[in-house]
Amino acid sequence: MTYGQKDTVLLRQLMASQPAQFGSFIKDPSANRIQILYTQIDRDKNNIPHFKEYSYRLNADEYFYPASTVKFPLSVLALEKLNNLNIKGLNKTTRAIYDSANSRQQQIYNNPYSQDGRQNIEQAIKEILLISSNDAANRLYEFLGQKYIHDQLASKGYPNVYIRNRLDLGRTADENRHTPKVSFYDETDQLVFQQSAQYNTDPLPNYNVFLDKGYLNNKDSLINAPFDFSVKNRISLSDLHHIMQSVIFYDQTSPQQQFNLTLADRQFLLKWMRTLPYEAQYPTYDTTEYWATYSKFVLMGAEKVPMPPHIKIFNKEGDAYGFLLDNAYVVDTLNKVEFMLSAVIYCNSDGIQNDSKYDYDSVGYPFYKHIGELVYQYELKRKKRYLPNFDSLLNY
Repeated sequence: MTYGQKDTVLLRQLMASQPAQFGSFIKDPSANRIQILYTQIDRDKNNIPHFKEYSYRLNADEYFYPASTVKFPLSVLALEKLNNLNIKGLNKTTRAIYDSANSRQQQIYNNPYSQDGRQNIEQAIKEILLISSNDAANRLYEFLGQKYIHDQLASKGYPNVYIRNRLDLGRTADENRHTPKVSFYDETDQLVFQQSAQYNTDPLPNYNVFLDKGYLNNKDSLINAPFDFSVKNRISLSDLHHIMQSVIFYDQTSPQQQFNLTLADRQFLLKWMRTLPYEAQYPTYDTTEYWATYSKFVLMGAEKVPMPPHIKIFNKEGDAYGFLLDNAYVVDTLNKVEFMLSAVIYCNSDGIQNDSKYDYDSVGYPFYKHIGELVYQYELKRKKRYLPNFDSLLNY
């Protein structure tokens, strides 16, 4: 899979045709730091996909906080690491126990949400893709280790990705360099594999990124200074998009960029990327908190409506610090439509961080619904010589 020059005209033209929804964004796009990447997919007579990319304000140097979107690369890397270790009895269902080897590390012996009460990589990935669990993501971070995450992604062609912090725990930079001992046990409680506690000694970049005019500190007092994002997680929208594309369209990905995943691994990821919370068991989710289209920003926004049965959305979204993101592959089985659409939008008009007053409902979610509909309607009208066959994607 090669990524050439992206068309930067089409998306702007499409948005300009809908001034009620996009006029303010086009007038001052930097205010919301919008970036969009759309992949058009055409199948040949053998159902092999071919891609063309369209972008709007795509800029790897313009920082955004990636929030929970980093959980998808973590999920992919965790499955790949199991395969690379290639140890008999070690797989995604093997019980994992996390020790505490450094300050403020968590001891994890079980998982009350799993079917058998045990913690494992499979359960963590399910919880990530269903409801974006931060705890589950931290378990993968600790299994992988900070250095391993960067080195593996760099080896696949993503050297500028730094997933360097746990999520929602407020650990120091040094504490995030440490990851605990992780032990895996089989069904008879025999040790299968033990990974020692790790510490990343590699230098990490300082991005020198400061945003907004103020922030609330831990004591809820206002600090009148820009908020510092310089040592937080970083990944470009293009890298997020292409990592997901490399999993979905594995056979069209160059060998260098392919993750070491089995067909069963890829089917597992695709299944839980598209599964809706109410369809899941172990755990079973409260539909008032996790509604039918929860986390499906592209096309659905935040509407609490049933997902049309012919629409399948494979995605990983994120929201934090006013940044709202989605990284999605959309399939319409009825009308034979498919496309990838990734975007980021900044929703913090008051310029204050950590005040929980972000414009997700008034700005962010409507933007995703409208941009999803705009591209979807364009795809419905677009002529295709060969219609896609989705059997291999959905029949498992």
